[in-house]
Amino acid sequence: MIENLPIRSLVHRGMTIEGYSRAAVQSYWRIPELRIAFDMGGSPWAFMGTENIFITHAHLDHMAALPAYVARRRMMKMEPPTVYVPEEVVDNVQRMLHAWQRLDRGRMVLNLRGARAGEEIELSREHVVVPFATQHTVPSLGYAVLERRRKLKPEYTSLSGNEIRDLRQSGVDVTAEIRLPIVAYCGDTAPSGLDQLPAIYEAQILITELTFFRPEHRKEKIHKFGHTHLDDILERAEKFKNELLIFGHFSTRYFDSQIRKAVEKKLAGVLKPKVELWL
Repeated sequence: MIENLPIRSLVHRGMTIEGYSRAAVQSYWRIPELRIAFDMGGSPWAFMGTENIFITHAHLDHMAALPAYVARRRMMKMEPPTVYVPEEVVDNVQRMLHAWQRLDRGRMVLNLRGARAGEEIELSREHVVVPFATQHTVPSLGYAVLERRRKLKPEYTSLSGNEIRDLRQSGVDVTAEIRLPIVAYCGDTAPSGLDQLPAIYEAQILITELTFFRPEHRKEKIHKFGHTHLDDILERAEKFKNELLIFGHFSTRYFDSQIRKAVEKKLAGVLKPKVELWL
C-alpha cells in the first residue's frame, strides 16, 4: 500500500472512519463500507477505490486534490466517480477540471452533480444522503447519511407470525420505511450549521469542525468567517444524542498537545465519553 498522505482510522458499529483534517491544510474523510467520501483536500492512494465523493465547499483545503483523484481513477481504468458539489459551484468546478484536462492532456471523466439542501440523493438501496445548509464564506453544504429500514406498522404489532404472513400473502403491506441517521458530516461551518437538521444531532456518528478553542478568540469573528468555537459546542452539549462525536479541522496555530489538553479540560458530562479529537 502506498501511504502518501496522513490517515487516521477508527471503527464504530462496523463503519470505518478514515481521513485527516487540519484547517488550511487539507481535509479528506471516507467510510469505505458505505462507499462514500467527504471532501477532497488531499487524495490518499487508498481512497481511489471510493467512487462517491461529497464535497462541502470549494476551498482549496477541501477540494484541491479532486483533479488528481479523477485522473488516477481513469489511469487505473476504473469507472468514472460520482462527485457532488454545492449546485452554485458546478460550472466553475467543471471549468477547473477542463483546464486541468488541457494541462494534463488526459481526459477528466466523472459524473459531476450539483447538490442542494433538502434533496435526497440515492446512495444505494439501503442508504440515502440528505444535504443540509451550512454557514461558511462560500457556498457550502453538510451531508447526512440515512439508513432505510422496514418496520412492522404499529397496527400489526399485536398479530401472530402466521397472521402477519397471511396478510402479506394477501397483498397487504404490513411494514413502513423508517430512516435512521447513521453519519452526519458538517465540513466548515459557523455553529448555526449544526442546527439545520435534526439528523445532525441524532446520527450515530457526527464529524464536524472545531477550528478554535481559546477563550481570547472572538467568537463573532470566528462565526463571521464560517467556523466553530469550542464554546459553541459546549452551549449545545445536551443536544448531541450522537454515539460518537469526531472533532477535527483544528487551526494550525495550535500544537496537538495544546488542543488535547485544552479541549479535554473543558469537556464534561454527557459529551466527554463520546468525543474523539482527530489529531
